[in-house]
Amino acid sequence: MAYRDLREFVRKLEKEGELTRIRTEVDPNLEITEVTQRVMRAKGPALFFEKPRGSRVPLLVNTFGSVRRMCLAFEVGALDEVAGRIRGFLDMQSPQGLFDKIKMLPKLAELGSFFPKTVKTGDCKDVRRHGKDVNLFDFPILKCWPQDGGRFITFPLVFTRNPETGKRNVGMYRMQVYDERTTGMHWQTQKHGAEHFRRARAANPEGRIPVAVAIGADPATALAGMLPIPPDLDEMMFAGFLRREPVEMVPCETNDLEVPANAEIVLEGYVNLNEMRTEGPFGDHTGFYSLEGEFPVFHVECVTHKKDPIYLTTVVGPPPQEDFYMGYAVERVFLPVMKMQYPEIVDVAMPAEGIFHNLMIVAIRKSYPGHARKIMNAIWSLGQAMFTKVIVVVDHDVDIHNYGEVVWKTLCAMDPERDVQFVFGPMDTLDHAARMQDYGSKMGIDATRKWASEGFTRPWPDEIRMDELTKAKIDAIWKTLAL
Repeated sequence: MAYRDLREFVRKLEKEGELTRIRTEVDPNLEITEVTQRVMRAKGPALFFEKPRGSRVPLLVNTFGSVRRMCLAFEVGALDEVAGRIRGFLDMQSPQGLFDKIKMLPKLAELGSFFPKTVKTGDCKDVRRHGKDVNLFDFPILKCWPQDGGRFITFPLVFTRNPETGKRNVGMYRMQVYDERTTGMHWQTQKHGAEHFRRARAANPEGRIPVAVAIGADPATALAGMLPIPPDLDEMMFAGFLRREPVEMVPCETNDLEVPANAEIVLEGYVNLNEMRTEGPFGDHTGFYSLEGEFPVFHVECVTHKKDPIYLTTVVGPPPQEDFYMGYAVERVFLPVMKMQYPEIVDVAMPAEGIFHNLMIVAIRKSYPGHARKIMNAIWSLGQAMFTKVIVVVDHDVDIHNYGEVVWKTLCAMDPERDVQFVFGPMDTLDHAARMQDYGSKMGIDATRKWASEGFTRPWPDEIRMDELTKAKIDAIWKTLAL
């Protein structure tokens, strides 16, 4: 059974020894971040702050800050189980005969059960506040780092609709709180929310677009805003796939958007298409402050929430943080999608220090000259992977999760002038080293064994390995060596 809501997941974490309640009063201004940092560095549990200073609303953080908690979120023993389910649906081919068609029916029926379900009301409507009764400072919104421009909502699900097609989009964009009823909306250039804003503004520069923000839901739904799914696939449908039950959606009070009925907190309002405001600085997942910039402004007209809501948040900063484990789960879960498009890919790794977009290591089964470069260019054309600054391509027999082995074999396999490729393209807005915001250079390293057909005329040496007979002999006498 899927988790009914966030608090049911909290109970599960507590039962599994993965959550600690903090009853001491701690300030959301910097102090909660420092506590969270120390616990994260110690690979500790999720934290439930019962008494954030200045708020009656408890705060939940570090919720997904381990592989085990990510597995609990998806209700699996290992993330590969989720990947296996995705692989099963991707493997559905056009049935050739009656028997094949009959075998497909259960999967088709299961797919149909994932679509979101609209309901008249939900727990997120227990308390409703409009107009001047709205005060965002009722919630324990964090100021995480000393140079942050203010308090930031860091774990929102931001709902918009494509102004041309009406299709729903859900994204996770930080929101700086300016006052009781306005926030920034950090729609980066390449994000779908920004595209909706641009298209609406082109049609009516003086208009506005409705926006709804949900904070806190069952784990699969709460994570849906960060999943790299195709733009024509509804995030709420995919959340239903992950939780094996449809997400119940409830209409907003002030606009025609829908939000998860089990959300802890919902903010409803609009963004003016002719209004921008300075947002930032913000201590980001790069480990550096992202600088000030001009972004749209979200006006909150209505707040609804459960009777005793939980404020779900996350801290980003020098890696690794909670977001590393969320990113790792995405890497494992969506590997089948990448393999479906490029079957030669054996595995992919994104080290925490690479902060998602700075480094991707790819193992391939090399089949022809220039194969590694083909994969580099393919990855730079894939959705959010287009931001990858450095791609290292190695052979299929390299353990890419052993970074010592990757460094060793990469440096031993490459001739820098021959094997390094530079290209220009879009960059992550948060990349402060790029020559321009959103645009810069990328590097690909071909660290595969070189072939004669690639112009390599020298013999390639064998890797040093002990023979199996000798290893077996030593295994037999190992205990007698008293080592």
